[in-house]
Amino acid sequence: QVQLVESGGGLVQPGGSLRLSCAASGSLFSIYDIYWYRQTPGTQRELVAVFTSGGTINYADSVKGRFTISRDNAKKMVYLQMNSLKPEDTAVYYCNARTLGANYWGQGTQVTVSS
Repeated sequence: QVQLVESGGGLVQPGGSLRLSCAASGSLFSIYDIYWYRQTPGTQRELVAVFTSGGTINYADSVKGRFTISRDNAKKMVYLQMNSLKPEDTAVYYCNARTLGANYWGQGTQVTVSS
């Protein structure tokens, strides 16, 4: 089993940067595909980025060129570097670990982009 804890959210001005972290506990972290999702009230969770166990990285079109996902399997950490933030990036950001037969979520961290 894997437990995920996100951190690093907060209030930032448009154009600013934040780095979100996702700390994992449990074994075999490296076999999980790791996703970052975000959600605003009244909407479905939106996929932001993925870093698979095999090293494949993909981003939503809305964040390409601005966000960077990375992972450190030895430290069981996943990061989301967010640059050039826009008000529409405001959301609760969730870390998700997924592999065959398992799907784990963190509690989320709030990101607010506002002047």
